[in-house]
Amino acid sequence: MKTQPVIFFDGVCNLCNASVQFTIEHDKKNVFKFTALQGEYAKTILPKFNIDSTKLNSILLVDGERVYTKSSAALRVAKKLNGLLPLLYTFIIIPKFIRDWVYDIIAKNRYKWFGKQESCWIPTLELKNKFYD
Repeated sequence: MKTQPVIFFDGVCNLCNASVQFTIEHDKKNVFKFTALQGEYAKTILPKFNIDSTKLNSILLVDGERVYTKSSAALRVAKKLNGLLPLLYTFIIIPKFIRDWVYDIIAKNRYKWFGKQESCWIPTLELKNKFYD
């Protein structure tokens, strides 16, 4: 049985939390699960991919045995959402180093531009089944 793709995100980042909420709203087929990089699930799963979650400033998408980071993760998520959002995947033709350069600028400044929470965002009861702890 194939597991659902999992989006790992910075649970204290306002931009990241808004992105997760946007993704949930546009994930009409319930493709994705979510978990904070600071959570227990991340501490269990990510070492299997030789990833230290404490040293990340990027979303991660784990889809089966593949891990996607930065712009590649964001574009692959967009590809599976509803509406016109899958059209964003066409940006995959831009070389990764250019896409990730833009992504890194945003990631580096995300707390300054969008703020930071004291603790991870807690999903509502109706959204709880979309998350791993």
